[in-house]
Amino acid sequence: QVHLVESGGGLVQVGGSLRLSCTASGFIFGAAVMKWYRQAPGKEREFVARIDATGRRKDYADSVKGRFIFSRDNARNTASLQMNDLKPEDTAVYYCKADRYNTWGQGTQVTVDS
Repeated sequence: QVHLVESGGGLVQVGGSLRLSCTASGFIFGAAVMKWYRQAPGKEREFVARIDATGRRKDYADSVKGRFIFSRDNARNTASLQMNDLKPEDTAVYYCKADRYNTWGQGTQVTVDS
């Protein structure tokens, strides 16, 4: 079955950086559009970033554009989100998702201390 595992979250200060990873199994990773979402307490899950199957096209939510970078390594079934210049409003649980499957990982907590 489709399985996604997020990792790399933690507690950082304002202006700091984190790199999140998503390891995938149970589907042909190299054929799948991948996305990152995040969810803050009491709020709906929010789109963060998208990358096409080849890694050629990337799209970002306006709130993270210029600060976050989405990448993927299809040989290792891994998607990554480099997060720079973190702000308190980035605090959330971050999830990755394959666009074609309605399956979510457990998420990884990112907390930015103001």
